[in-house]
Amino acid sequence: MCGNEALGEAAILAGCDAYFGYPITPQNEVTAYMSRRMPEEGHVFLQCESELAAINMVFGASATGKRAMTSSSSPGISLMQEGISYLAGAELPAVVVNIMRGGPGLGNIAPSQGDYFQATRGGGHGDYRTIVLGPSSVQELVDCMPLAFDLADQYRMTVVVLADGILGQMMEPVVFERKQGRKLPSKDWALTGAKDRPQNIVRSLWLGEGVLEELNCKLQKKYEQVQKNEVLCEQFAVDDADIVVVAYGVAARIVRGAVSKARQEGIKVGWIRPITLWPFPTEQISKAADEFRLFLTVEMSLGQMVEDVKLAVAGKSPVLFYGRPGGGVPTVDEILEKIKQLTIPEKNRK
Repeated sequence: MCGNEALGEAAILAGCDAYFGYPITPQNEVTAYMSRRMPEEGHVFLQCESELAAINMVFGASATGKRAMTSSSSPGISLMQEGISYLAGAELPAVVVNIMRGGPGLGNIAPSQGDYFQATRGGGHGDYRTIVLGPSSVQELVDCMPLAFDLADQYRMTVVVLADGILGQMMEPVVFERKQGRKLPSKDWALTGAKDRPQNIVRSLWLGEGVLEELNCKLQKKYEQVQKNEVLCEQFAVDDADIVVVAYGVAARIVRGAVSKARQEGIKVGWIRPITLWPFPTEQISKAADEFRLFLTVEMSLGQMVEDVKLAVAGKSPVLFYGRPGGGVPTVDEILEKIKQLTIPEKNRK
């Protein structure tokens, strides 16, 4: 299946009750697929009049305790930022899929990783975070969907699945499994009718003196728990490496090919792939930096995740960057050549 259709089926198997979306390339297959499959399963599908409408309908469905999601691509996700901030302020769970395209502006429909800042820094106004998952294969995109819904429900947060046009369009074999999910808290906050119980109020407007500050402090404690418990990353051949390449998503697939070729040529190089882009695997990268190594961050952008890598390394090792923006996709040979340029002379090794 292509990635866009596969993630749609995975969302349905994960218990998605309602999907709201608006067409935009390169994620249109998600909306088309859900328009057919959600009604077949007796669930809600609605093509909205805009991305603004879609995210606010997600807010409404989530407020009733339903598992709700939307998907879009970069300009459409930008239009949703106000609604995502409202979701954070109301502590409502939601899943948002961004199949990234080239920017800024309308840009183009080529694959990109230029939305990393937007996704990992909240993206809208206020002090809030979203959990961000960065899959690198269609199977992992499938596996991310039940995790995304579980994380959203557990922490009452928006979870962003951050992929790109290549992953959305590419076709790979996939296996769908109904796996046992997490044990989740009850949704006693949901708007389900107040018969025989006190009413619930879902809102993101807090005007009382000190009330909003108290909410923000509460949210921060929750985010600290996410950072403590939910970091995911993958590592290869880091222990003996002189050079560590850090990449995520489709860029990480290309890096794997370059690292494999470099190893065949006797170059000691490994890679670290963040799977959760927030919370970021700061500790794992910091540990790798305890030994003298060069770090190379590879992105399909002009450099966004590289800032998090530098923060994690904390000056212990050099952090260099290679990237291509606006729909440019680096090749295995380009990355291999960059690795060769960075090979550490014997005299500088510990």
